[in-house]
Amino acid sequence: MEAPRPPLPPFDAKTAAQKVRMAEDAWNTRDPQRVAMAYTQDSVWRNRAEFLAGRDAIVQFLTRKWSKELDYRLIKELWAFSGNRIAVRFAYEWHDDAGRWFRSYGNENWEFDEQGYMRRRIASINDLPISEAERKYHWPLGRRPDDHPGLSDLGL
Repeated sequence: MEAPRPPLPPFDAKTAAQKVRMAEDAWNTRDPQRVAMAYTQDSVWRNRAEFLAGRDAIVQFLTRKWSKELDYRLIKELWAFSGNRIAVRFAYEWHDDAGRWFRSYGNENWEFDEQGYMRRRIASINDLPISEAERKYHWPLGRRPDDHPGLSDLGL
């Protein structure tokens, strides 16, 4: 059995927001192995139209994702929570290997086990082509600085 991964459900406003920021921080590392450790061994995902299960599949998926989505920067925001579930909205910016920029918008539904690992992730995502001048995320790659505006502050 793996060590607990706090905060643990049931979530309140503070612990749900903390879980969201922890996920954002991990995804902004673009390290598939690190990100995958937040999920149960048999975690089930729907990401867009792709269905996968288990940490190995998550690592493979994220490796493919970040080889295509270059200079990836993500902001997540808590939308709702109840018990062991959290709903999140997010937007991330990235460019392809031809230098075309995109902002990808979406919503995620998360379900956690009693140890604080995510056992289910359902993500709906849409990509919007943007010009480089329309970018809003300019921090150095990695964790979003604490003083950087969030989605609502940016009007997203």
